Amino acid sequence: MFKTRLPLSALVTSRRIAAANGGLFKLISSMSEASQKQPAANLLKRSKEETEVIQTTKRAKSEGDNTEEERRYPKKKVILLMAYCGKGYYGMQRNAGNTQFKTIEDDLVTALIKSGCIPEKHGDEMKKMSFQRCARTDKGVSAAGQVVSLKLWMIENIVEKINEHLPPQIRILDSNTSDTAAFRLDPETLQRVNLLFARYKGTHNFHNFTSQKAPKDPSARRYIMEMSCGEPFILSNNEFAVIKVRGQSFMMHQIRKMIGLVIAVIKGYAEENVIDRSWEQEKVDVPKAPGLGLVLERVHFDRYNKRFGGDGLHECLEWDGEEEAIKAFKEAHIYPTIVETECQEGSMRSWMATLPIHDFKGTATETQNNKEQKQEEADIANDSD
Repeated sequence: MFKTRLPLSALVTSRRIAAANGGLFKLISSMSEASQKQPAANLLKRSKEETEVIQTTKRAKSEGDNTEEERRYPKKKVILLMAYCGKGYYGMQRNAGNTQFKTIEDDLVTALIKSGCIPEKHGDEMKKMSFQRCARTDKGVSAAGQVVSLKLWMIENIVEKINEHLPPQIRILDSNTSDTAAFRLDPETLQRVNLLFARYKGTHNFHNFTSQKAPKDPSARRYIMEMSCGEPFILSNNEFAVIKVRGQSFMMHQIRKMIGLVIAVIKGYAEENVIDRSWEQEKVDVPKAPGLGLVLERVHFDRYNKRFGGDGLHECLEWDGEEEAIKAFKEAHIYPTIVETECQEGSMRSWMATLPIHDFKGTATETQNNKEQKQEEADIANDSD
């Protein structure tokens, strides 16, 4: 047995159309009966009322058509990460109705309409789609990581469909929905995450995981005893998971970069061998995950306690008796703040949208050369235009 559940908006719209048609029928009937008796001024008034009802009916039908489309594809607020070569364009920002000076947004809006992501009637009024851009670029200027946000119908293979209608010099690299329910960690992915985290165990050269150490600096070698991700759980419609890292010592940003690189691999932006390459001499582009959620759980004094804890002169540096107080403080102050802030700001989702910008295949030297080459091409394009 199949059951179909329509959204409430569809039912409300249908009733609105029925009411409008009924009202129109009654109005025409009463006008016909009274036309022989009432003055011309009253008939004109009736005629105006009839026109208003007809217009209301047309609007209702138009809204009904949109609802039919929305039944197939829900509309959601998304973030699009895009790259483009600015040569031949008069900047990023669109001037609606002006076809003389073509902009990046002109081609973007056209592609969104042709792919079925937005209705054609909103093409000249993108404010109705809550369209926003993070930056405006001038004539001939290129971008490798421009970000725009807007409401779209979530069609299947949305990135591929949009790119089909874009010229080669404009690409959508990623889409990120603000619907947090879309971000869920399945058991197979969790297993792979822990396999990747396990590769950090042992002593490695973590110079690529901080900005303060040179490749040959002996202090860049750090010992990781344990790293794992626990079972995910839901709070306020956001999924969280506890990642435990235990090591001898950590450098600035080391843990955030360790987590960031694994996420890049899981999301498919980098291959697994990037972890092994990160321990070699060459600089590797390692993304740094947001700091929200990073908590110093405790400091361990295992070696001290083993050496001096039983000599009769020193006490072991342990706080087992305070476990309940520590737990109560975390649950009352630390965890709620992390959850509330992430729900409001979405720092992790926003950060994940920047992953395509990173060059995980090349070294830092090659990445810098590529950036300089792109800048030179943009300068040449500006001069030629």
